[in-house]
Order: sequence, then structure tokens, then C-alpha cells
Amino acid sequence: MGGTHHVTVPNQRPLETGTLLGGVLKPVAAHHKLTVEELLAKLDL
Repeated sequence: MGGTHHVTVPNQRPLETGTLLGGVLKPVAAHHKLTVEELLAKLDL
């Protein structure tokens, strides 16, 4: 779907919820034309 997509994941421990949602999950979901909820369901999370 749509070719290669790169997302930088910050090297923080712990990774803050806002960073995970806004910086990782939303861009990946948008790239695949999914909602975050749909992405999580596809990942069985």
C-alpha cells in the first residue's frame, strides 16, 4: 500500500503516550488510510 513510509521512534524510556500516539501510531495509520483503532485491531492490540 502506498510504498515505503519511514517513522522515527524517539529513544526514550518510557515512551510517553502522547509521543506514541501522535508521533508513531497516527502517521502509520494515516499512511495506510486507517484510523488508529483500526490499526490497533489489525495488530491485535
